[in-house]
Amino acid sequence: MTDDLPRAGDVLHVGGAASVQFAGERALTFRVIRVDPRRTYDGWLWIDGYVLGPSGEAVDRRVIFVRHDGLRKMR
Repeated sequence: MTDDLPRAGDVLHVGGAASVQFAGERALTFRVIRVDPRRTYDGWLWIDGYVLGPSGEAVDRRVIFVRHDGLRKMR
């Protein structure tokens, strides 16, 4: 992902590169509501959003802690 932060409405693939908790079959398709603006560990973000199901519908709302460089923006 580029240096810019995810924005509301972005759909991201969140896999093992973003955090070990999302490795393999635990990967998520995630629609961003907001990125917490507070500082945290360098390169890490708290992101609030929705986990999307196979047909693109929101199935769960979550707040996740992930590495910015490990996020992949989806079309």
